[in-house]
Amino acid sequence: MTVAVHPLSSHANLGDAYAAARDTGPAWVSIRGTRLELGELCDRRLLDPDYLDRLRAEMQQAKPYAHLVVSDWFNPDLLALVREEFDELPKDDWKTEFNRHARVERSRVDAPMGPASRLYFSMVHSGAFLNVLGYVSGVPDLLCDPHLHGGGLHETLAGGSFGIHADFDRHPCTALNNELVLITYLNKGWKPEWNGALELWDADKKACVRTIEPEFGRTVIMTHGARNFHGHSLPLSPPPGVTRRSIAAYFYANRFAREDRREAMLSKFLFSTSAERKKAFAKYMLPPFVVDAIKRLVRR
Repeated sequence: MTVAVHPLSSHANLGDAYAAARDTGPAWVSIRGTRLELGELCDRRLLDPDYLDRLRAEMQQAKPYAHLVVSDWFNPDLLALVREEFDELPKDDWKTEFNRHARVERSRVDAPMGPASRLYFSMVHSGAFLNVLGYVSGVPDLLCDPHLHGGGLHETLAGGSFGIHADFDRHPCTALNNELVLITYLNKGWKPEWNGALELWDADKKACVRTIEPEFGRTVIMTHGARNFHGHSLPLSPPPGVTRRSIAAYFYANRFAREDRREAMLSKFLFSTSAERKKAFAKYMLPPFVVDAIKRLVRR
């Protein structure tokens, strides 16, 4: 693999990444003979504030819960390479979930994925992409999971399904709160009669509100919640040799940190006076806008 790169993850935002690619000349990666320009890995509309505003409004208004369906966010040549790498992953690096609710194959945690899959995940795990996801979803302080618990490569074989469910609440190791999932589908020419459409269900009505066909290049973002039910419940019935493939990543946040961060950010001095400690406590207890107003009055 030949590499001359400015990774998206090393830049503050996607605009910086594209600018770096222009300013330094060729920035590209070659994977199995396919050349990918790094400035073209992501949809350039992700640099457009108006586009992101529209996505944010669409996601917040979506039913039965906040979600978003987009197309062509990722370079199709990259996704085609990712699809090829399903066949290269050793059998021992797949985990089968097989019970009365589900029959699906998933790559194991920290499975040795191919270069295209690693490139996809490095992109969606970058700070720039986290900023996009956080803004569009309205969920602040998102964190990625480089070990891909629950994520990675997903494949459903003929006869397989995934019953209607709500995802797990916490990361199994860090106990961070599960906030949303990003799924990109890799199936060219998928037909509805093969089943496999993602179903979004209304928990109160116990009814499917929306179905999303798993077409190549289609990406779904779904917020997590105890009543955010989804799945593909009908047994897959594609032609011989055809499977349902997707690549997924979960994103997290520490909800307690939103409450505790201000106290944790206060330095503690060994020789502080009682008055100073009271002042620090008052600063912690008061809303930020009140503290700012007091500071302005003192300066005057």
